[in-house]
Parts: sequence; structure tokens; C-alpha cells
Amino acid sequence: MSVGRFTLGPAITAALADLGTPIGSVLRLAGLPEDLLLDRQAALTPDQFYRCWQAVEELSGDPAIGVALAGQARAETFQPTIFAALCSPDLRHAAERIAVYKRLLGPLQLAVDADGGSLTLTVRRLTGPEPPSSFVAYELALPVALARLGTRGRVTPARIAMPEPPRGAAAQAYREYLGTPIANGPEATVTFTALDARRPFLTANTQMWQVFEPELRRRLADLDEVESTAGRVRAALLELLPAGQCAAPAVARRLALSVRTLQRRLAREDTSFQAVLERTRHDLARHYLERPGVTVTEIALLLGYDEPSSFYRAFHQWSGTTPQQARALLGGTSSA
Repeated sequence: MSVGRFTLGPAITAALADLGTPIGSVLRLAGLPEDLLLDRQAALTPDQFYRCWQAVEELSGDPAIGVALAGQARAETFQPTIFAALCSPDLRHAAERIAVYKRLLGPLQLAVDADGGSLTLTVRRLTGPEPPSSFVAYELALPVALARLGTRGRVTPARIAMPEPPRGAAAQAYREYLGTPIANGPEATVTFTALDARRPFLTANTQMWQVFEPELRRRLADLDEVESTAGRVRAALLELLPAGQCAAPAVARRLALSVRTLQRRLAREDTSFQAVLERTRHDLARHYLERPGVTVTEIALLLGYDEPSSFYRAFHQWSGTTPQQARALLGGTSSA
């Protein structure tokens, strides 16, 4: 994924489900394509990321949804970055690890200052538009949740401040959760005493950290890989073909693109919609032909053909053989 794109992992999906906010509803309200979660993680621009956050706020009807989400941070949700932080010996080390891998959690960065004995964490914009104030408040509550989870004690920050802090009921909810009000300040910061910064984590686990660090490094590298439009089209077709939907307009709708934009992006990748469709069908056909329990007629339907004869003609064009001949060569035994 290119610089400026971020991930939405299964831990977020689980946390939202626990709060009664299905991720599908969030994506629809945010106006995002339905294929975002087809892969293990979804790639989001900062604007898309914040639209998702605002959709969560709207669907939940809770102006302090960040409090509830911070309270959902736990090892069981298996967010790798949080889990790895919990393996740290204390909050200071946990914060330093999160600062390195913060880009895996969203379009903000975390600065760590422990020079004066106390520990101050500053949340700053990494790229893209300014984040919603409610999201910044959540980001400040998250280290508090992490400290409490690691120490199994009610750690209270010495000071917490941000521009445009929550107001009204949201301000009260954050005050009750944090144990202190969020003050107005020029930067988004949360400060812990030296004692709390050094308080041992009961979850510390050096061996687990050694296991997780290579995976976290790999995920950072993955953020710089470019996701092709052809790959997204193929992923959409894998879902649409069994329902008989194989036309470009149906795929374009799934990807939240116009047909013209879809065709233009594929052309930039030196391919076309028809080429991706044919290659996907060919690969799937070989996959199904290796399974003798699936008849040729069923394969034709699974590939979105109205008639088996259309599949026969297409398969002969691809391979120069009939599906039955290919099945025998691939190791399938059915002649149907």
C-alpha cells in the first residue's frame, strides 16, 4: 500500500461488534467499497479512516464512543500492536514500541518524552486532513487503558490536554473514565507520573515480544506495497461470480467506482476488465476441475455462465481442450 494508507484489522471489527456496531454498517455509512475487508486487512486513506470513525460515532449515538472503545482494548481482541505493547516491562517501554508501530493503528503518530522523569505522550497528525477531535480524545484515552490493562491497576494520568476537548456529556464520560478532566491545550498530550511510567506490567513477556517483532516489521513493510486495481477486481469477482454477476458495472459498484474509472485504472496496469474476468474464470475452473465432486454444469454456474455450452466454448479457447479432458489431466475423476 502506498504511503498515507492505513489498515483496519479484524480486532477493530471485533471491538465494534462487541459494542453492537457492525463493521458492514460502518463501511456503508462511510461510503466505502464493500470489498475493503476481503483481504486480511483493509487499506484506508486518512480521509476514509476518519469517515469510518465518524460513521461509528453516528451509528452508536454516543458522543463519547472513544471511552467505550478504549475500554475494549484488551489482549483477547488480538490487535498485534497492542498485544506486543502489553509484552513490555512497563508503560514507558510500551509507549516506545507503540510509537514505532503507530502507523499500523491509524494516521497519527506518537511522540514519547521521558527525559524529565514523568512520561508525556503527544499525539500528532502524520498525514492527511486534521483528525476529528473525538478521535484525538480516544487516542489519548488509549494509553491509559493500556496502562491499566498491563498493571491491572487504575492508573490515572497526571495531566491530559488537547485542542477542542470534549464538551457536555462526552466531557463528563471522559472525566469519569480517566479520573481527571481533559484540559484545553495547544497539543494533544497525556502525562503519567514517573511512578506510573515505571510500574511493572503483569503482562510482560520478552519471549512473546521476540515472536511479534518480526511480524510487526513485516506489516510496516506491507503498508508500502501498492494494491493493484486488477487484484481488487479479482477479489470482487470471487464473490460475485457464483451469484451470476460478472459484468463490469456490478464490479464497479462493489468497488465504489464508476465503470469508466475502473476501466481507466485497469488500462494503466496494462490490462482490461475482460482480461481479468477471463483469467479469474480460468483459474477458478482449474480449481473446481480438481474436485471431482463438482460437476461441469455446476462449475459453469459457479463461474457466472448462464449455459454450460458457453463455459465449454470459453474453456476450449483458454486451453484448447474440453473441461473433461482437463479434469483427467488435473487428477479429477468425474466425467460429468
